[in-house]
Amino acid sequence: MSDRSQIAKIAANSRWARETDRSAATQPARDGLNRRFELEVDPDGVLPVNERATRALSARRAHFQRLALKSAQARRAKRSA
Repeated sequence: MSDRSQIAKIAANSRWARETDRSAATQPARDGLNRRFELEVDPDGVLPVNERATRALSARRAHFQRLALKSAQARRAKRSA
């Protein structure tokens, strides 16, 4: 493991050791990701809130399914090599 990787892990663990509420600390990131999917499915903001939320959830699921597929393909390719 490189020094840079070790330093990054130390920094991350030090940060989380001081955090009293991890969920609250990461809430802005979750909100931003959700906003990204809302803008993807309704860029003009014309859909009703519940419809936008439903579509954003589907877009989010599709995004993570694509990531899972790519990960599986990469692992398969690595095994074959």
